[in-house]
Amino acid sequence: MKPVLDVTAVSMNFGGLRALNEVQLEVRSGEIVALIGPNGAGKTTFFNCITSIYTPTEGEVWFTPRGGARTKVNGIKPNLVTALGMARTFQNIRLFKNMSVLENVMIARHCRTKSGILGALLRSPAVRREEKEIVDRSYELLKYMGLNKFYKELACNLPYGAQRRLEIARALATEPTLLLLDEPAAGMNPQETESLKHMVFKIRDEMDMAILLIEHDMSMVMSISERIYVMEYGCLIASGTPTEISSDPRVIKAYLGEEAHA
Repeated sequence: MKPVLDVTAVSMNFGGLRALNEVQLEVRSGEIVALIGPNGAGKTTFFNCITSIYTPTEGEVWFTPRGGARTKVNGIKPNLVTALGMARTFQNIRLFKNMSVLENVMIARHCRTKSGILGALLRSPAVRREEKEIVDRSYELLKYMGLNKFYKELACNLPYGAQRRLEIARALATEPTLLLLDEPAAGMNPQETESLKHMVFKIRDEMDMAILLIEHDMSMVMSISERIYVMEYGCLIASGTPTEISSDPRVIKAYLGEEAHA
């Protein structure tokens, strides 16, 4: 099976600091893959490199959208990466808090619109149809994520777990091939985490989507991932199935051992 995401020897320098060192990773179609490691290991920096928020100092990031050609995304604008079919959530929730829940999803949906400025000004029938489609599809996604009852609420008024789900709904509004989740279970209670786990499976299975997630909840990681990559100090130290990773001495020393002795 060909990879949706193929990252080859990516390194990232910030001045004299080497934050990533020749990291290699791939995600195949329909896979759920986890990226784990201690705080400061470079996981979010890696996400920023593959989504073109940062341009890697070295290495290549290749992305193959559904039905599209394999494309090198190094250095292209982040909005173009999203348009290709790579969407992400952030470790720190980034909602438009003073806009409604529905409006938050509608804004994300606009990357799939075709109307230009002139069409919007003239309010042609095609523009009105497209606007209706944006509203309808955005509401459908809220319903899919169990948030439709909040559609008129300001995003800032949502419970914390619902805000996390709204971020995912916004990412799904861009119609991605690959969904990147940066610590989606952070701050959630066990019931919310269990619900999130089922939602991730549902998205993968029903939307035919590959998913790459950063997560510190090892119970969730081990139960949801088909493969796991482990980072420490900007380097990849292990990769494999959950069974292989949980018994790898390097991983236990670098990361899982910390959990055991916490």
